[in-house]
Amino acid sequence: MHILITGAAGMIGRKLTERLVREGALNGRPIAALSLLDVVAPSKPPGFAGEVRLLTADLAAEGEAARAIAARPEVIFHLAGVVSAEAELDFDKGYHTNLDGTRALFGAIRHSGDGYRPKLVYTSSMAAYGAPFPPSIPDDFHLTPLTSYGTAKAMGELLLADYTRRGFCDGIGLRLPAICVRPGKPNLAASGFFSSIIREPLAGAEALLPVAETVRHTHASPRAAVGMLIHAAGLPRETLGPRINLAMPSVSCTVGEQIEALRRIAGEPVAARIRRAPDALIERIVAGWPERADAGRARALGFRAEDSFDEIIRIHIEDDLGGSFVA
Repeated sequence: MHILITGAAGMIGRKLTERLVREGALNGRPIAALSLLDVVAPSKPPGFAGEVRLLTADLAAEGEAARAIAARPEVIFHLAGVVSAEAELDFDKGYHTNLDGTRALFGAIRHSGDGYRPKLVYTSSMAAYGAPFPPSIPDDFHLTPLTSYGTAKAMGELLLADYTRRGFCDGIGLRLPAICVRPGKPNLAASGFFSSIIREPLAGAEALLPVAETVRHTHASPRAAVGMLIHAAGLPRETLGPRINLAMPSVSCTVGEQIEALRRIAGEPVAARIRRAPDALIERIVAGWPERADAGRARALGFRAEDSFDEIIRIHIEDDLGGSFVA
């Protein structure tokens, strides 16, 4: 099997690659080749005996999407994207990557010929929804995004559904919750503070909280997100049915409940490293996000997330901190 991962240099892309290499197979088939694409150079995964193609490219640039699929990968994980706050601050950059790059990839698949029809797993977002919200988002809730990022993701979902309906690919779109706790340095995602208020204190550093502790959102760990992607790649078309974009399971909690979970696991001195620093842009963006998702259909299809935010913190300590933190 040949697998293409776009956005392979990003956090989820790296973790997905690591798991695929570790397991050596997908859907019961050995992985013979990996194509890893990003706008910055991806790294070659250690310990993989198969063929690796490292591609540094902008999918939206002329001919790059066609080159990316030239080797006809059977499974494509489309993770590439500009994050939420960055897409809001730089309108052109956000649409260039999140919409133009996605459409270029889908178009290259369509025009490839020879009956090529890959499994295509697309990472969408809960930002595709828009307020006002009911207490919990049902699976059939309307898409009325309130950010440029969410709008591009919603358009990507519509394109994916139409290309799948027309038989150009076998697509599935995952509306991911906030992925938390993200390791590494902070990024420009509006949701980044959900991770930073846990990650930085555990590393012995101060964290800034740009919103009120009453803000509620949905979360899943990077480990769970990778599991969702892999599970999506194995779902048969007839099992999924015609509605191929669906909300993923998650843990719903307030920022205050996140901090309480940190306090339970790491102690008061660690939780005390969080400092309030209101940010009007982040507050506005987050106000347009849902607080809970039912995700009943995804759960029925076998998708899983954590049961509590305590579990998400413990996974971060285990997976990214070597089992310890700065008390």
